[in-house]
Amino acid sequence: MKKAIILPVLLLCLVACRKNLEDQCDDYQQAMRDFVVRISQTAKSENPNFVIIPQNGIELITTGETANSALARDYLAAIDGHGQEDLFYGYSSDETPTPSAETNYLLSYLRRSHNEGKTIFVTDYCSQNQHISDSYARCDAEGFVAFPAPHRSLNVIPTNSIHNENNDTIRKLSEVRNFLYLINPENYNTKQKFIDAVRATNYDLLIMDMFLDGDNAFTKDEVESLRQKANGGKRLVICYMSIGEAEDYRYYWNSAWSSNPPAWLAKENPDWDGNYKVRYWNAEWQAIICASRDSYLQRILNAGFDGAYLDIVDAYEYFE
Repeated sequence: MKKAIILPVLLLCLVACRKNLEDQCDDYQQAMRDFVVRISQTAKSENPNFVIIPQNGIELITTGETANSALARDYLAAIDGHGQEDLFYGYSSDETPTPSAETNYLLSYLRRSHNEGKTIFVTDYCSQNQHISDSYARCDAEGFVAFPAPHRSLNVIPTNSIHNENNDTIRKLSEVRNFLYLINPENYNTKQKFIDAVRATNYDLLIMDMFLDGDNAFTKDEVESLRQKANGGKRLVICYMSIGEAEDYRYYWNSAWSSNPPAWLAKENPDWDGNYKVRYWNAEWQAIICASRDSYLQRILNAGFDGAYLDIVDAYEYFE
């Protein structure tokens, strides 16, 4: 074969290999740790008090195969707490007790994280009074903060009394004694109605979406208003952000991606319409989340939120 032909062929092979490397990852767990650390460092460089709370993926706290393996120190240093779903109720289906083997497995990691000073937020999916009481009691025994959610859609404020209700002003994560997880505002057709509903409660911490719908984002003044408890105290307001999936209803979504997806976009989540797995280690996706002047994280910071609640941190399981 002539050199004039060999060189273009080699170049095509190199391009193909580079694309293959971008689609793959040597260590999916470490790539997620690195991503979370990058988000944390970016946020805390602007606001040192900004808190980072990854949800699920608790295995990332160690670098080995068990909860007793060496701790991932850089990762732990970058985060302030952990969110854990289905610890006691909801693992197989809502209202159903989580199998004890799964609970014990998660507890082995969560206890170790808690011993490292991280605040643990547990979301169990149950609405029966006995299950709610059990979730609270078991979390109290562990020193965790519980939210028994009546619906997995996280679209309602529970009608039962607030566990560990208080009139304190909450200034840091370790002071939180209860929380409200309300990321789906579909029952509120205006931002003011959402704000009024939250301000009528005494939760210490609110986890919410940045947007009421579409690109209708809450402003800095509105976030400040949401900090007010009904009893005079103040709460922390944390913004939900999915980092392991892209959502087709977000401001960053390009309709052309449906037919011509970017390299970082993977398959749609069969359980959640409009949610797509992403190659989270890809530079273009990370630019959308935290590595550009118009990133999702920068918008959260500009709106004055106290922190970010990072979801789909366990996306590494899909790629593994």
